[in-house]
Amino acid sequence: MANIKSQIKRNITNEKRRLRNRTVRSELRTRTKAAVAAAEAGEGGAEELVTAMRRIDKAAAKGVIHANAAARQKSRLQKRINALDA
Repeated sequence: MANIKSQIKRNITNEKRRLRNRTVRSELRTRTKAAVAAAEAGEGGAEELVTAMRRIDKAAAKGVIHANAAARQKSRLQKRINALDA
């Protein structure tokens, strides 16, 4: 454990952010899986896709994931959905 007061505070805030980021990343994975599952089933895939894309954009805006990582995830998800529809 750190002896410096500012480092103790920093550790506490880092832990809070880590937990918050973990929930956001978990939701990204859940929404992505839901979009793919809906596309495979052929029911409401567009709505799930829009929701997943929106969540990815929000995560990038909050700094949970990098902007380029968000773009890559969106691109791969869209490609996957298009392949299922074709």
